[in-house]
Amino acid sequence: MVFGIVKTLRRRLPLGWKQLKHDRTRLLAAIAGITFADILIFMQLGFQDALFTTNTQYPNRLNGDIVLLSTQANNLNQLFTFPRRRLYQALDIPGVTAAEPVYVNSVRWRNPETREKTSIMTLGFNPDRPAFDLPEANRQLDAIKLPYTVLFDRASRGEYGQTIATVEAGGTAPIEIDRDTVRVVGLFQLGASFNDDGAVMMSDQTFLRLFPRRAAGAVSLGAIYVDPVYDATTIATALNDYLPDDVRALTAADYVAFELNYIQTRSAIGFVFSLGSMMGFIVGVVIVYQVLSTDVNAHLAEYATFKAMGYRQRYLLGVVLEEALLLSAIGFLPSVGIALGLYNLTKAATALPIVMPLSRVVTVFLLTVIMCSLSGAIATRRLQSADPADIF
Repeated sequence: MVFGIVKTLRRRLPLGWKQLKHDRTRLLAAIAGITFADILIFMQLGFQDALFTTNTQYPNRLNGDIVLLSTQANNLNQLFTFPRRRLYQALDIPGVTAAEPVYVNSVRWRNPETREKTSIMTLGFNPDRPAFDLPEANRQLDAIKLPYTVLFDRASRGEYGQTIATVEAGGTAPIEIDRDTVRVVGLFQLGASFNDDGAVMMSDQTFLRLFPRRAAGAVSLGAIYVDPVYDATTIATALNDYLPDDVRALTAADYVAFELNYIQTRSAIGFVFSLGSMMGFIVGVVIVYQVLSTDVNAHLAEYATFKAMGYRQRYLLGVVLEEALLLSAIGFLPSVGIALGLYNLTKAATALPIVMPLSRVVTVFLLTVIMCSLSGAIATRRLQSADPADIF
């Protein structure tokens, strides 16, 4: 009885699958090629998403309804300063309730445990007016009112286990920034980026002490607060009309979009990740085409026989496309598991927030189906030469 069931199932298996498994070596090669292409796409999309996330994590959490920045600024890592008096001038606009300066700079500091120098982002602001929506950090702002005290991002890239343990135990940890020594008195968690290995927050006064060449009147960003009864977009337009053209005013949402636009359209690394995803897709198309084209050539006589038996060209094309869809499904499954493992390894090694959302799984699967279908459509051109007269 069992043998009969198995025999029935074998008879009902799609013809495309039977042809694929006829040459197991070719099938395994096709699966490996599709898996490789999918992993390449997964990794490029993962890195690209991590790039977007890390480069907008502070802009996303910047307090204030409107952000004021220099017209020469490209993004958070390439800010140009502007006169602080622009913030005072912004208070002239009805609806603006406050305008606070934020100082930003990337600097080399020495890891106290490895003694290696690494890049760190320094953020200075008035502790009485939190610049970022980070509750863990904001609860500790009184501690950084003392000179040369900072809050440190525990999710920074590198070995800081002893430093973090000391601070969590209630102590302070000295760290060298440039030629000065600061004390880490508190911790928060956000994460590293592609540009900096981590970040520290400090008072504006400590920031100006650490960077004596930086004048207090040279501001990196301005956080402008608007009365809730007013519309932030309208106030931003009014600010742009009123203030000199050395600054621009963007709503909080527009500022995040400004940062993303730079990464997507003007950043070399953003282009590289997009190109990598395209190359993965092209590699998959070529591999699947080679497999299906070889399979069509190997079974050309059988296809000619089908034509002699009365089967239409559409049926034969369906068989090849069926093979393509089967390959896309079989090759996709192992790529998800391998990509998840690589994501975890990358996250542990780089401290980048690389994750696997369900939307990416669906996107890559659809790309795989399109990739294999396109390859199948190209390979079916060979079927036109399957002439029934060739078998006689």
